[in-house]
Amino acid sequence: MGRRITLLNRILLLCASLLAAYQVDIGIEGLGSLPILFYSIGFGVLLVAGILMIILGLDVLESSLVVILSTIIPLSLSLGLVAEFMPQSLGVYLTFSLLGLLAIIFTRYFHFGKTAVIVLAMVHGVAGLLICGLPIFLSLAGKVFAGFAWVGVGGAFMGTGGLLLFFMKTGSPVLSRNRILSVFPALYLLTTATFVVGFALA
Repeated sequence: MGRRITLLNRILLLCASLLAAYQVDIGIEGLGSLPILFYSIGFGVLLVAGILMIILGLDVLESSLVVILSTIIPLSLSLGLVAEFMPQSLGVYLTFSLLGLLAIIFTRYFHFGKTAVIVLAMVHGVAGLLICGLPIFLSLAGKVFAGFAWVGVGGAFMGTGGLLLFFMKTGSPVLSRNRILSVFPALYLLTTATFVVGFALA
C-alpha cells in the first residue's frame, strides 16, 4: 500500500496546479512565440504533474513517467529563458535538451542503474543552473526588473526538490523517504509560486 496523501498536501498541490494553470493562460502574455511555447510546456507539465500527485498520491513520484515529466519541466523553462534572453544560443541548447531528454528516457527504461542517475543529474544540473542563475544575473545587471530574480529563487526551490527526489531514489540516509514525501507538496507550491511572482514582476 502506498503512502496516503493528506488533505493538507492535496490543498497545497491544488494551489500549485492552479498557479501553473494561471501562468499558462495569462502569466506569459506579451512574449515572443518561442518563449511562450517553452514556458507553456514547462508550466503545463507542472500542472499535469500536480494533478497526477493529487489523484494517484505521492508514490507516483517514484515512477519512471514522473522522472521524465520532472525533466521536461526544467528543460522547458530553461529553454524559454534562453529563447527570451539568449536567442543566439537557442539552437545549441535545444539540441542539448533534446539529446538529454532522449538519454534519460533510454537509460531509465532500459535500467542502466548508476548511468541513468548520472545522466539525469547532468541534464537537471545544467537546466537548473540556467533557471537559477540567469534571472538573478539579469536582475543584478539591471537588464530586467529586480523582481525577475524570484524566478531564480524558484529555480533554487526546484533544484532542492530534485535533490530530495534523488536522495529518495538512491536510498540516501540524509532524509527518510517519508520525510521527503511529507515536505514535497509544500516545496512544489513554493517553486510554482515564486516562478509566477518572478514572471509577474518582470
